[in-house]
Amino acid sequence: MTVHPFIEAEKQAGRNVKRACELLKVSRAAFYARRNGQPGARAVRDTELTLKITEIHADSRGSYGVPRVHAQLQQRGDRCGRRRVARLMRQAGIEGRHRRRRHRTTIPDPNAATRPDLVLRDFRPNPTALDARWCGDITYIPTEEGWLYLATVIDIASRRVVGWATADHLRTELVADALRAACRTRRPTGPVIFHSDRGCQYTSREFAYLAEEFGFRLSVGRTGQCWDNALAESFFATLKRELIGDGRWPSRTAARSAIFEWIEGWYNIRRLHSSLGYRSPAEYESALAA
Repeated sequence: MTVHPFIEAEKQAGRNVKRACELLKVSRAAFYARRNGQPGARAVRDTELTLKITEIHADSRGSYGVPRVHAQLQQRGDRCGRRRVARLMRQAGIEGRHRRRRHRTTIPDPNAATRPDLVLRDFRPNPTALDARWCGDITYIPTEEGWLYLATVIDIASRRVVGWATADHLRTELVADALRAACRTRRPTGPVIFHSDRGCQYTSREFAYLAEEFGFRLSVGRTGQCWDNALAESFFATLKRELIGDGRWPSRTAARSAIFEWIEGWYNIRRLHSSLGYRSPAEYESALAA
């Protein structure tokens, strides 16, 4: 690095280096570090942060962007600005994963019974309402054997995936299996509202009978309004961005194993959620229990 010529001239002329640095808004430590060919404190700190950013990004399976990397640094005690993190990630060629195009899985039944929307787009976390409001949806996973369909049940209060199921079909059996899995896992003791879109699986008589058996109240959003089930939509966008990307698995069995590991070993337990104050669903629920 070259030393600023004005400051060097002032130094050689025996004038006040301190004053010259103040005029150019350069610290004396930086001037002498550059003059001696040594990196400044900021450059050293940038190198340290870049190493930590790289570690956090790798630990997130390459999924975290600037907000979550910054939050993870803050939790580890490394105080720095989000813009600085963005700059260092850009310089290191590190970026989070982005969304991809959707494949339609919601097919409404025009003859289905009319049900109310009991959620009304209120998907805010609620520390007093665990196992009071759940939401569900279906997505697809590409494999070399064909589509693998995934149905999930999410606790709106904590963002935790409390139940899920996979199949090679889109029959009501798929969403029913996911709901049964959620009930086995959580065993809710109070009334539960189950919210979904108007897909024919969720508005079928079979699913209505199952909900009645569990004592659930069914809630549905409007046709063609993705924001009416925004939490479920957001989860699938995250899954496809972070787990699937642009690839596909060689078999449905391999895809299901990857989904199990991602949901149970990463998303529920460790992945930071901005809506939960950059905590994982498990951390959020543990804090409530404590």
